Amino acid sequence: MSKTVLVTGGAGFIGSCLVRQLVRQDNATVINLDKLTYAGNRDSLAELEEDARHILIEGDIGDANLVTRLLTEYQPSALLNLAAESHVDRSIDGPDEFVATNVLGTFTLLEAARRYWCELGAERAAEFRFLQVSTDEVYGSLGKTGLFTETSPYAPNSPYSASKASADHLVRAYFRTYAMPTLTTNCSNNYGPRQFPEKLIPVMILNALEGKPLPIYGDGQNVRDWLFVEDHCRALRRVLQLGRPGEVYHIGGNCERTNLEIVQAVCAAMDQLCPDLAHRPCEKLITFVQDRPGHDRRYAIDASKISSELQWSPQETFETGLEKTIQWYLANEIWLQRIAAQGYRRERLGLRADARSTDAQ
Repeated sequence: MSKTVLVTGGAGFIGSCLVRQLVRQDNATVINLDKLTYAGNRDSLAELEEDARHILIEGDIGDANLVTRLLTEYQPSALLNLAAESHVDRSIDGPDEFVATNVLGTFTLLEAARRYWCELGAERAAEFRFLQVSTDEVYGSLGKTGLFTETSPYAPNSPYSASKASADHLVRAYFRTYAMPTLTTNCSNNYGPRQFPEKLIPVMILNALEGKPLPIYGDGQNVRDWLFVEDHCRALRRVLQLGRPGEVYHIGGNCERTNLEIVQAVCAAMDQLCPDLAHRPCEKLITFVQDRPGHDRRYAIDASKISSELQWSPQETFETGLEKTIQWYLANEIWLQRIAAQGYRRERLGLRADARSTDAQ
């Protein structure tokens, strides 16, 4: 891999983890383009603040002139697109931002990258890669059995997943139409340190710590495959290094859990790690709330392709990853306080859908 890469969304949860790995483990120079919206956090990159190999640029992937300038100025060997609006509930309340960033923003990146790639010499053009980081949610909902594979048909059920599906189709089209060397990864649910506390696991950790209710949608039996963020980023680097252009690779944790099981595991870990909590056992804080519209019943990833072709597999079990995650949140109160100071109170989102809508399970 060349020493310079352009990463979009590199101040976010997954993006900042990837940037840290690229700089510290691959000795790469990372041009980090991030809009620094509510989920983009400079604090997540604090350890690279004085590192000349990391260059943080505040800007929008929809700004074609800016993207073109960065490609021309820094001459990266790869563009890794992690910039995305990524919360299902917020996509229900405001889908326009998801279309603007996930669809139009990806299109802008593809066009700028295509023009840049076409002007490269033969050797550098052959080395260039455009890596699209996507989600298993593009496939819709599974029944009680079966797994999503790289050839599963797309059937998105939320504005978020539909916007990511649209972006993936554009990436595929640029490979098929222009032969631009693209790669796409679809991952399962990530968790780990520095995740913005609108997602399930950090919400449950922080609410349990404060003795607040632990809200679970519906009956709590919705199933997801869970992937520790450090494992995900190791897989992305592997795909970038060894993946075949035009291919799709699934990245999963081999860890199916119901939402209720996840919350129960958080409660058990909190009881053990925080024995002085007055409200132990934390499981008594669990409360079931109205399900969200279009809540897919089950996702599960078949990650056998990346395992057999690229020799990647997750290093963390759910238990070891969860303990590391909880320990990080317990030790980083200042990081959390700065998020709270911006006005986020872990409130429920995604309630504005038409009351006549039905759950597509």
